[in-house]
Amino acid sequence: MTKLKRICVVATVPVALKVFMVEHINKLAETYSVTVMTNAEAEEVYRFLDRRIKFIPLPIQRKVSVFSDLVSLIKLFKIFGSEKFDCVLSIMPKSGLLTMLAGYLARVPRRVHIFTGQVWYTKQGFSRFALKKLDQLLAFSATHLLADSPSQRAFLIEEEVVRPEKIEVLGKGSISGVDLARFKPDPMARKKIRQELGLNESALVFLFMARLTYAKGIVDLAQAFTHIAMTCPNAHLLIVGPDEDGVEEVVTELSSTFKGRVHRVGFTNNPEAYMAAADIFSLPSYREGFSLATIQAAGVGLPAIASRIYGLSDAVQEGMTGLLHKPGAIDEISEAMARLYSDGELRVSLAEEARKRAHTDFTQSMIVNEMAAYIDRLVL
Repeated sequence: MTKLKRICVVATVPVALKVFMVEHINKLAETYSVTVMTNAEAEEVYRFLDRRIKFIPLPIQRKVSVFSDLVSLIKLFKIFGSEKFDCVLSIMPKSGLLTMLAGYLARVPRRVHIFTGQVWYTKQGFSRFALKKLDQLLAFSATHLLADSPSQRAFLIEEEVVRPEKIEVLGKGSISGVDLARFKPDPMARKKIRQELGLNESALVFLFMARLTYAKGIVDLAQAFTHIAMTCPNAHLLIVGPDEDGVEEVVTELSSTFKGRVHRVGFTNNPEAYMAAADIFSLPSYREGFSLATIQAAGVGLPAIASRIYGLSDAVQEGMTGLLHKPGAIDEISEAMARLYSDGELRVSLAEEARKRAHTDFTQSMIVNEMAAYIDRLVL
């Protein structure tokens, strides 16, 4: 019996595996012996992974901690040395850097990292320099790299973080594609969520669904909404996601004038229902590697209003599936919101093109098969 090649997938936190990698892991497990490492207990991981996947807990923190990071690096090095993996695959910046370094030192023959956006893109001075150098070190330590959008790949090459021949994109972008059996128009879910939020069918709902951080542009969106709310009486803003920057109070204060028209929901395991309840997806982010949520919303049939930055410029075709604006340009965001509020014909046209594109270019099965073929090419 032929011995299966061995692959290890590493992420800092289990949610990254659950949201982006679970379908890839399951597909790879059909051909390879797959091990997963993340900072979690086995019970948490096996809630979404099959028991045939081996799990090794990894004490790794999201934030920088020299001592803790060194401990994680040493543990990875020892595990890679003893397990003799044929390939290690990482996602997220911290786990990527430590995995690629440990893999390089342990001489793992194939070391693949998936770039999903650069924290240093919006930084300045020494912070930008230092974080960029860490990405360059990661890229040097890897044998192969993936970017989750063509424009992110171009940015990394232009910034001399990676060499062109070393980095690829699966299909036309995204890490995992869209599960179109899940992210689709759903009249029943729309009715149910709207009833829960006190929204009638005349309400036109702008949806923000992401972590609440300044970098995601939620404060800009709240300000833009206050600019159009008076002249767009049926406009509502629905904000879904956990507050990670302590911006909840700022957003609440900004929207206090329009109580009953700004709706707040925390973390949800049912994002597709809130997308079905909305009319327009809004992501005025300052940095994105791609934005899977934007394409998921497109599958549901939502046009987008988003920043004109690398990553998002691949997720949204300007004038075709949504409207783009300069990041931080609140007047431009307001203008786009008002335009889609008043122009129903344009809104329907963008929505239909967005849905078609999700079905044509970003199906989950397509991206998962692309990843499997990519790993096969490296390992088999």
